Amino acid sequence: MAKYGLVGKNIDYSFSKQFFTQKFKKERRKDSYENFDLECIDLLPDIISETRGLKGLNVTIPYKESVIPLLDRVDEEAMKIGAVNTIKVQKNGKLSGYNTDHYGFAQALIPLLPIKDKTALILGTGGASKAIAYVLDTLNFSYQRVTRAPSKSLITYQDLSEYVIKSHYLIINCTPLGTYPNVSECPKIPYHHLTKDHVLFDLIYNPEHTEFLKRGYAQGARISNGRTMLEQQALKALSIWRS
Repeated sequence: MAKYGLVGKNIDYSFSKQFFTQKFKKERRKDSYENFDLECIDLLPDIISETRGLKGLNVTIPYKESVIPLLDRVDEEAMKIGAVNTIKVQKNGKLSGYNTDHYGFAQALIPLLPIKDKTALILGTGGASKAIAYVLDTLNFSYQRVTRAPSKSLITYQDLSEYVIKSHYLIINCTPLGTYPNVSECPKIPYHHLTKDHVLFDLIYNPEHTEFLKRGYAQGARISNGRTMLEQQALKALSIWRS
């Protein structure tokens, strides 16, 4: 019986445990999946040493970047992205890091194409946003990354003028704003400038329709939540663990 799990902080909301538990049951496997809610990522070695039969882990907010120094090997794509969301525990106990977020996002984005123009805004600068940027680069999108704090290479929410919104047709929320139970929250963008040509993609999957998506839909934009991305990245992670 193999064991798998999710490493993160305040992850009771996570869908991963339910997803994998149902999948193992459907496959009639006795494998198990559990949440490891850590106050700091430095506790990861304790999880590895104390959990017998552990074969792999998913990594979520806020540890996708800070986990990297604790790994013995990092896959080339994950290194380029600068974030890890999947860890394989090798037979010799060594830890190998991968990123399947980019695969999941690409699979979820395909049905939404074509978009009026290959221009995008990435809201947030965490580990997940780096995987999004990686996919947009491969698809030849031009994009701006939006942050709360002023930066030379990034724009802030205060910079999101009517012109900026109307010249960027794909807007991806990579922040946790709107995640259950804080469902009334959303990124502070000028939603009234959105049009039917816009596509809003939210990496959040709980709730199904975030305030971010609701406001976009009210303006006629096409919308998509993170459920498909989650499922696709999870299946990719499972194939890595079992390889």
